[in-house]
Amino acid sequence: MTPVALEAIGVSKSYSAREALCDVDLIARRGEVHGLLGPNGAGKTTLLRVLLGLVRMDAGRVQLLGRDLESAGDALPEGVAGLVDVPAFYPYMSARKNLTLLARLDGTTRAAHARAIDAALEQTGLKGHADTKVAGYSTGMRQRLGLAAALLRSPRLLLLDEPTSSLDPLSARDIRALARQLASEGAAVLLSSHDMAEVEELCSMLTIINCGRVVFSGTVEELRNRAPAPAYALRTSDDRTAHALGARSHGVRVAPAVDGGLDVSADLAALDAYVVALGRAGIAVRELQRRMRSLESLFVELTARSETDAEEVMRAS
Repeated sequence: MTPVALEAIGVSKSYSAREALCDVDLIARRGEVHGLLGPNGAGKTTLLRVLLGLVRMDAGRVQLLGRDLESAGDALPEGVAGLVDVPAFYPYMSARKNLTLLARLDGTTRAAHARAIDAALEQTGLKGHADTKVAGYSTGMRQRLGLAAALLRSPRLLLLDEPTSSLDPLSARDIRALARQLASEGAAVLLSSHDMAEVEELCSMLTIINCGRVVFSGTVEELRNRAPAPAYALRTSDDRTAHALGARSHGVRVAPAVDGGLDVSADLAALDAYVVALGRAGIAVRELQRRMRSLESLFVELTARSETDAEEVMRAS
């Protein structure tokens, strides 16, 4: 089995009377991009801050690359890096000088950090702006510089909080390619994102949190399989009669499709029975294709359901 890079067990954090995280479990493995999803205010950024040692948890245990976070003190274990919130740099200094200061703080030698800085600037597309003062950088360029700072640590575990949110489409594509490359080289990347297409493209595993609690953990395919019933696009020789027949079929829901034909929702056994009934009625099936539920629709459905459950618990208490 692929080695675990990050293990969080039972992480909880409260601010005054507000519970930001409650008993959160998360495991990220080497060689994968692990998506961290949740609506605004769900607790994603708080969790990333806890995992990076920027916020002290109230309860739980976190291991980073096999080292306990609590025993690491103020310094992250070697090989762990992150980018949370909009990065801050000295605006009157160039990107190279800012990165040089950070490299020195990390204790690398002058020759080693010069090589690492050149590589990080190259990887993030800032090589041509290395000696430009950061005051002249756009928000997207500052985001790239923040990622370059994280790459200085040659991360084997990289935690990213919406790294493409301020970038143009081409720059975002480059950052996604970099995350994919790091994972292919054996690093673990924990990626918080609101872009469902990005998550679906990059992530092999997902953890979804809402109201500070984990509401799903698994693969994208496992999330799709949680849909109540598969949806199908159906075209027949007589859609009107097929619609009426579907209304009388057990376990089948049929509705006219916007693009013509019919939308059918049914599990496999009910669908089989419905298709047989169409044949007996002399209706030819001309097209039957499964419609893939979008990741966004499943995410919305899951988080809405978890909020309803939370409200019911509050009322009961």
